[in-house]
Amino acid sequence: FGTVKHFLDALYQYPGGWLSDHLGRRAALLVFLALASLGYVIYLLSASWPFLFLGLVFVMAWDSMASSAIFAVIGDALPQNRLAIGFTVQSILRRVPMAVAPLLGGVAIDHFGITSGVHGGLLVTLVLAGLSGWFLRLIDLPLIPGSSLNVRGVWQSLHRGLKRLLISDILIRAGQGLVDVLIVLYVTNVLGLSITLYAVLVAIQLTTSILVYLPAAKLADRMGRKPFVIATFVCFSLFPLAVALASGFLSLIAAFIIGGLREIGEPARKAMIVDFAAPHIRGRTVGLYYLLRSLSVAPAGVVGGLLWTVTPDVPFVVGSVVGLMGTIVFALTVQEQYAS
Repeated sequence: FGTVKHFLDALYQYPGGWLSDHLGRRAALLVFLALASLGYVIYLLSASWPFLFLGLVFVMAWDSMASSAIFAVIGDALPQNRLAIGFTVQSILRRVPMAVAPLLGGVAIDHFGITSGVHGGLLVTLVLAGLSGWFLRLIDLPLIPGSSLNVRGVWQSLHRGLKRLLISDILIRAGQGLVDVLIVLYVTNVLGLSITLYAVLVAIQLTTSILVYLPAAKLADRMGRKPFVIATFVCFSLFPLAVALASGFLSLIAAFIIGGLREIGEPARKAMIVDFAAPHIRGRTVGLYYLLRSLSVAPAGVVGGLLWTVTPDVPFVVGSVVGLMGTIVFALTVQEQYAS
């Protein structure tokens, strides 16, 4: 399931960017929202697990296709020296409900059972998707004149600094991909915590991210973006190892705080990507970047599952090693002038 998710994430990125450039940002976002809503309806009506893969095909339309359009909206609306703050505000607004939702979902599952709890969550999701569509129709997003540039032309237009960032980012996300769908299994099945306590850990992680966003963005404007991107990559590398070394709830709190600190340089990294994208192909540039990253990372879920069969600790240790390799690549190859 994790590998299919990463594979769809790869396939959808460039089409999402292309649609946002050609249909306009608002029309594209409405299409992606409608497709994702259909996916959640399929989840709700699923009678067995194979239907979850069908639902995932539609749900990923928002997770993946919309990301390029959202990047493009922020790039269209803000000058270069405000991009990091723009991504910071967007990330905070996005993660406030994400910090609350796992707690509510975990309590619902523990109280009503997995089936009834998840069904209730899906109904709430569909209501919120309807509200999101209504808000999108009220927002006036300008239509940026498009370009006939194809995928090859977009790749040739990428700055060498962006290509180096992409290589390091692929290694970082490959390390993450080895463990991201296994963390809940490790916490609940290996360490024996309840779903509610796992939800508390996720809320702690997201709250940590929210708390560090603004201070980190302001410091990045003064000190440069590279140190904060390096800090993000270091935390990505250490998080799997911290989970594997945890022995109970208290040590997992420390691990998930490290997980939250992974976001300390994310606004700076996203600003770097948008910096290098010309306005008329901004959606496609972001889409191509994430297509290549996600396609490279797609096999990591299966590899992590195979490593799990050795011992549950192995994918977490390997994930940390791969992440540290990506950190070193970025630190040695991406110069500060490319990061600012």
